[in-house]
Amino acid sequence: MNPISRLFSLTGKVALITGAARGIGAATAQMLAAAGAKVAILDLLEETGTATASEIDPTGATARFWRLDVSDEAAVDRVFGEVEAHFGRIDILVNNAGIDGENIPTHELSLAQWERVMRINVTGTFLCTKHVIAAMERAGGGAIVNLSSMYGIVSGPDVPAYHASKAAVRMMAKTDAMLYATRNIRANSVHPGFIRTPMLEEAFSKLGDVEQVFAGMSKLVPMERVGAPEDIAAGILYLVSDASRFVTGTELVIDGGYIAR
Repeated sequence: MNPISRLFSLTGKVALITGAARGIGAATAQMLAAAGAKVAILDLLEETGTATASEIDPTGATARFWRLDVSDEAAVDRVFGEVEAHFGRIDILVNNAGIDGENIPTHELSLAQWERVMRINVTGTFLCTKHVIAAMERAGGGAIVNLSSMYGIVSGPDVPAYHASKAAVRMMAKTDAMLYATRNIRANSVHPGFIRTPMLEEAFSKLGDVEQVFAGMSKLVPMERVGAPEDIAAGILYLVSDASRFVTGTELVIDGGYIAR
């Protein structure tokens, strides 16, 4: 193996990916598996998640699905234990599970609507990080990636709970980077821009013709296109591989230049 390939190799590593049944999570699972990792696909979407795992490895030896509600601490603890027992270790956590919430102004948002977004996006990230640290220490170190958003850095006049939650997981990565640096555990955040995912397609379907909405969105991006899940997965691969071994507490923005305007 040449030195460059070795930097990005995940052979011998085990990755947990939440919200991995489809979209960015599924693309990440496929890319990390292609780099040599064994992957645990965690999601509430059982049929889709099982199919994603089967596409990677129908035998279950290097890819397997577990049903998981990231906001349920007992379930997180149990599933993470099962993954470690099945694969023998845990080296990587990608906190990707998330929801967008209601697109209404702050003064119209109910407490229940606010708390639902925070429970999945923020508390879920906290619980998964909390319950992976011991396993990473047993493995000799690890890498954590929190999926934030470009709207965790800048904001916009919509989905207030979502924007707040993405700012929170950005700061959580920085805090955990400092807390665990001496334990050989790195933590970083990834900030996608407009990426064509099932979640975004579902949100845009409420606005009218989806293709027209995406075409209009492309005009807001300096590169004049909407990104693909694989664009984000490639950044995550970098952050969990030895190519970024001296990178922790940082933000990787993958947005086609949107927030550089």
